[in-house]
Amino acid sequence: MKKIKIFVAILALMAVFTSCQKQLIEDPKAILVPQNLTSPAGLQLALDASYAGSRNLWGGQDYFFMTTLGTDEFARGGDANAAAANYTFTPTESRVNTIWRNCYIFINSCNGVIDNAPNVDLVPTVRAQMIAEAKFLRANYYFNLVQSFGDVTLLKNFETVGSTSASRAPMADVYAFMIQDLKDAIPVLPASPKISATVLPGKATAAAAKHLLAKIYLTRAGSSAKQASDYQDAYTIANELITTASTIGLSLQADFARVFAEGNEDNSEVLFSVQHTSNLAYNGPGAPSGATGDNMLNHLFIGYYERKPGMVRDVFYGRPFNRAVPTNWLLNTAFKERVNDSRYNKSFQTVWIANNPAASGYPLWPNPLPAGAPANAIVGQAKFKAGDTAIYMPGVDVTDAKIAATRYLVIPPRKYDNTLAPTLTKYFDSKRTTPDVVSIRPVIVYRLAETYLIAAEAAFMSGQTPRAVTLINTVRERAAANQANKTAMDIQASDVSLDFILEERSRELCGENMRWFDLVRTGKLIDRVKLYNTEAGTAIQAKHILRPIPQSQIDAVSTGAPYPQNPGWQ
Repeated sequence: MKKIKIFVAILALMAVFTSCQKQLIEDPKAILVPQNLTSPAGLQLALDASYAGSRNLWGGQDYFFMTTLGTDEFARGGDANAAAANYTFTPTESRVNTIWRNCYIFINSCNGVIDNAPNVDLVPTVRAQMIAEAKFLRANYYFNLVQSFGDVTLLKNFETVGSTSASRAPMADVYAFMIQDLKDAIPVLPASPKISATVLPGKATAAAAKHLLAKIYLTRAGSSAKQASDYQDAYTIANELITTASTIGLSLQADFARVFAEGNEDNSEVLFSVQHTSNLAYNGPGAPSGATGDNMLNHLFIGYYERKPGMVRDVFYGRPFNRAVPTNWLLNTAFKERVNDSRYNKSFQTVWIANNPAASGYPLWPNPLPAGAPANAIVGQAKFKAGDTAIYMPGVDVTDAKIAATRYLVIPPRKYDNTLAPTLTKYFDSKRTTPDVVSIRPVIVYRLAETYLIAAEAAFMSGQTPRAVTLINTVRERAAANQANKTAMDIQASDVSLDFILEERSRELCGENMRWFDLVRTGKLIDRVKLYNTEAGTAIQAKHILRPIPQSQIDAVSTGAPYPQNPGWQ
């Protein structure tokens, strides 16, 4: 197999994970070289590096751009890179390169573990689990590559020497390789991600591997590499995980709000999460401009609340990177139901409390007072004070007269813009030391609610609509605002379609780094972006169902056949 010159690095500087009672502790060490992989400690270091690489995707700004923006859910915020968000980028786009480069670096780390473990003096059960963990991680990295780029170079073994030649394997071969990796790993890995003395947060388990395997089958079913049994296989694997979940300590959280509650990231619903670190040697100096593998998601959905009267930037409300704003479709269609369904109110911030300590930062009542002003309004006096409501987004229209007569700033949907709109709260981090530093919260990658939706989609696509209804209703009932009447959330078979399933995935999973993949998998990317993302829809084309192969990769192949670019990107 030919090798990639630049991106198949020997193991780079990565964080080392050692265990304590409840979390992973990182301690950056020296660069790994092949000789390190001949000892138990060196092999463990390589496996830890394989885990640490996930931080360069889940939590990173580049991965967020490629999975979340330019979809039917989120449009470009005012400070987002327009080319990356709106399909006007080229093969030189750095965010595309980030996915490609990091996946291959850490695939090689995984290969190092898998190839060298049989020759290292280890307890056989320990050796088998290390290999199984590496195979899970390798499948996860390849899954990102094949969804993003289609045919990709398939590296099955540890590479220690670069090459100036490379080729692309058919997508079908990559899918088969991932599936076999997971089939190998599942019988060996610990059954449950429930935290214990032997299972730390963020470690690979059989439950996570089953979820990933079901998702891979579901995704292959929507690709040119599809197999006749893919939908049934996806359903069977996902349904097995669902029906056995309670026996291994897994369950949906009773309250949707608890899934992303700070400090609850290792809850009973979480199947796999990516751990982040406060160690500045890994994260950079702490400010986003110097960050590398840190969790920036706490910044990316936040708009310019600080520019409104009574508000200043603080830790609780976060640093406004203003990269994403929800589309009108997401707010007004997907989340139209807000009486029975609690997920809108538990996913989005619509109220800001005044926090400006300076009296001069507050608006004054004008002369004359607007019609309808409160009885105690006084010309020239502050409309409100610190601790009062400063901004409110009611989610329904309000007249300009009513807005003028209200003490605080009322922003109805017609006044949302790309600087401020309802703000996704799933990644808020109020424990940071200053507004500007990045988050160290784990990023939830796979959770049981999605397993239900994977099983539902696979059931529907394989003609098992009644089972799809039952699965969807389980997720919807959990989200009911009134749990005493949760069946008010139930749907019927006639309600189910692929578009409805996509809407349900938005209600449950919006902003969770997967929407672009969902739309490509279901063949809906072009149509839904054109319909629901005004800015991105003007540029999207058929070629955008695949990302371009990075130009740096193509340029690095100087021997043998040129490295092929994806269709339409030449």
